[in-house]
Amino acid sequence: MAQLVLLSSEIQPYAFRDDGIFPNNPHLPALFYEDCLQVPDDFTAAAAIEALFTSNGWTGIWESGIYNFHHYHSTSHEVLGVCSGEATVQLGGPHGINLEIRMGDVLIIPAGVAHCSLNSSADFSCIGAYPPGQEQYDVCRGDTSERPEADERIEHLPLPVIDPVYGADGPMRQYWLEWRLA
Repeated sequence: MAQLVLLSSEIQPYAFRDDGIFPNNPHLPALFYEDCLQVPDDFTAAAAIEALFTSNGWTGIWESGIYNFHHYHSTSHEVLGVCSGEATVQLGGPHGINLEIRMGDVLIIPAGVAHCSLNSSADFSCIGAYPPGQEQYDVCRGDTSERPEADERIEHLPLPVIDPVYGADGPMRQYWLEWRLA
């Protein structure tokens, strides 16, 4: 069976500050790897992306769409690999940015960053995964009762050791370390 082809991708970081409802993550940007995955015809995209994430130690795998309400995770960083269709995702809460994602794109969302599907094609699907030890993710909706406990969990959540797409030498960790120090 053919393997997933990793293409070099210009990484687009998106940083968000606390907006009073969603903590976002002032220390870690969301990372968009546009068109970084090429799936051979004899390999299903979902299986290929799942195998890629698993090979890099990211687990807790699921396949579905993205919730259509603003939410964030305080116990997990998350990766989303688009295996079919396209969607408009809003990052950073209701006043954040809209990002068009499609098959072959990957989005790495640090804990605290609000995300929501605004719309998607009927065939939209993505594979989600989490770093080792962070598979038991929570779903926070921006309720005042979630904080400051959620903020505390986000602040102490360890950085992933391995990039879910490019492995041990991948750019995710370097981006996040540089942003944390800035």
